[in-house]
Amino acid sequence: MAHHLNDQILVYRIKRGDTNAFAPIYDYYVERVYRFVYLKVPTAQDAEDITAEAFLKLWHAIREGKPIESLQALLYQIARNGVVDFYRKRGVATDSIDDTDLVIADRSDLTLEEKMTLKSDMVAVEGAIRQLKDAYREVVTLHFLNELSLREVAKIVEKKPGTVRVLLHRGLKILREILNK
Repeated sequence: MAHHLNDQILVYRIKRGDTNAFAPIYDYYVERVYRFVYLKVPTAQDAEDITAEAFLKLWHAIREGKPIESLQALLYQIARNGVVDFYRKRGVATDSIDDTDLVIADRSDLTLEEKMTLKSDMVAVEGAIRQLKDAYREVVTLHFLNELSLREVAKIVEKKPGTVRVLLHRGLKILREILNK
C-alpha cells in the first residue's frame, strides 16, 4: 500500500510539471515490466521496444491528466496492449534470443558449475513458461515474477480475483507437468 501512495504522489508531481518525478517510477517498474513483456515476445529487443513504448505512453497519459486509479495496473495494461499490438502488426513470432548468460554473468559469487546448473534451470523454466497458454503465462508471470497480489493481477488482466486464482492454480499445475517431463 505504501508504494501505491508513493505512486500517487509522483503522478501528482508530474501533473504539476515536475518531470524529474518520472525517474523513480521508471526505476521501480522497468525491470518488472520488461520481465512481463519478455516472456510474451520472441526476442529481448522486442521486449525492450515494447517496454520503452509502454513507459512513453504512461508518460503521455500522466501529462494529459488522465485519471489514474492505479499506476501499476495502468502500466501493465499498456504493456499488455503493446504485446497484443506487436503480434497484430508482425504476425507469427520467431525464436527467442537467449539472455540467460547476461543474468548469470552478474553472479560472481557462483562457481562455474553452479553457473552452468543455474543457466540450465533458467532455460528450462523459461521454456516451460513460454509453453503455457497466454492466460496462464500472464497470471503466473505477474504473480510470481512480478510479485503482484491476486487483486492487482485481476485488475491488470481485467478479471475477477477468483478467476485469476483458478488460472494461477491451473497454470502452475501445467507448469509442474511440463517441468517434470
